[in-house]
Amino acid sequence: MSGERLQIERTFQAPAQAVFDAWTSEEVLRRWFYGQPGWETPQAQVDLRVGGAVRIVMRDPVKGVEHGGGGRYTEVDPPNRLAFTWTWDRDDDNRETLIEIEFEETDGATTVRFNHSGLRDLESVRNHEEGWTVCFDNLERTLS
Repeated sequence: MSGERLQIERTFQAPAQAVFDAWTSEEVLRRWFYGQPGWETPQAQVDLRVGGAVRIVMRDPVKGVEHGGGGRYTEVDPPNRLAFTWTWDRDDDNRETLIEIEFEETDGATTVRFNHSGLRDLESVRNHEEGWTVCFDNLERTLS
């Protein structure tokens, strides 16, 4: 996939299965998958199988604006690896990106290696890094 790449590594004090489940449970995704403080996630849909759909809608309650996106699972290997395509609803060029996540558990803690490739440019990398950092902070609180 051409384009720019964002890589993040983060360790969570939770078993790999719990972290994997947080990425694949509709109910748990709604608790943490939003890219700015104060936002919410009213919609999360997961069809957890290769070729199955994933869809998330985040909402800024102050502005009343929704930010949705989704894709298809390309790899599902619980609790080790998860990959899916991703396209934002409001992306002008309908650019498909790829999100790949590895989960490695050591002594009850799980290191997540997150790779988001196919991003348009460095500005997009910076914007996504900001949003994913908030998401990972939310995930950490959700898992604790």
